[in-house]
Amino acid sequence: MRIEKQTSSTRREIVFYLALASAMVCAFTALTAAQSREMPAIVSPDWLSKNLSNPGMVILDIRSVEQYKKGHIPGSLNTPLSLWAVNRDGLTLELPPEDALRDLIGKSGIDASSHIVIVNRIDTDFNRADSTRVAWTCSYAGIQNTAILDGGYNRWLKEIKSTSTEISNAKPGVYTGKINPTVLASKAYVSGKLGRSVIVDTRLPEDYFGIASKPGHIKHSVNLPTPWAFANDGTLRKVEDLQAMASGVIGENKSQEVILYCGVGGYASTWWFLLTHLLGYQNVKVYDGSMEEWVKDPQSPVTAYCWH
Repeated sequence: MRIEKQTSSTRREIVFYLALASAMVCAFTALTAAQSREMPAIVSPDWLSKNLSNPGMVILDIRSVEQYKKGHIPGSLNTPLSLWAVNRDGLTLELPPEDALRDLIGKSGIDASSHIVIVNRIDTDFNRADSTRVAWTCSYAGIQNTAILDGGYNRWLKEIKSTSTEISNAKPGVYTGKINPTVLASKAYVSGKLGRSVIVDTRLPEDYFGIASKPGHIKHSVNLPTPWAFANDGTLRKVEDLQAMASGVIGENKSQEVILYCGVGGYASTWWFLLTHLLGYQNVKVYDGSMEEWVKDPQSPVTAYCWH
């Protein structure tokens, strides 16, 4: 009996130290990413127009091919969102298989040291989040210097006006960057973190509450809607407002683990990008399957008609 107690105690210690080691790895990865950033996370049309010709700069236009052909930022490359987020295993907006993702990045002329600015339209709440979805995918692929154009192509047209219909072609290469799994959470991982980590539903309140979208939200999750991060004109709110929103819901402990989800993995990427690249949170993951995958399992705990 004495040996059994010692064994049980030893196992608990092993589990504790493994969890501590995992947290330290995530924090170190986030700190390294922050230190290696060589460009702003959010750029204005004015900043972009002054930096278009910088060495290593890649402007990714993720609109449709048809929209791109009608006019785009001079020198930008067209790689539509549908190439970065695919239908896979019965789920929508999923990460591509690793070999397909490497092929896409290589064909886009991108390597791990590239400086990428992602451009999209901002007509709806959903496509406002598309740029951060691609930025998150790039981070998963090991690319640290990604930025989004604040206000998107709409703001570029309004403020800069310079456009082109000339098709830009990348110089293809072989992408060998190291995959960064610390930004991704699986369903099993989320299940094991219920009540232990901060789990955040980034959908609108009516979806979270269970009015517009049954059956509600993942048990123990809190609500921080992605559409609220944007002003009416589609630009992001001031940093101090975003920080107040984040700390008011998540808390001010920036080393704690935060797991974000939404309907299919789009909205969640926006708060991931803001928390990690703008607000200094060090251990943030996206549950890519989100509610679409969660509710497929009748054993997955969900809650409706309450705010936690």
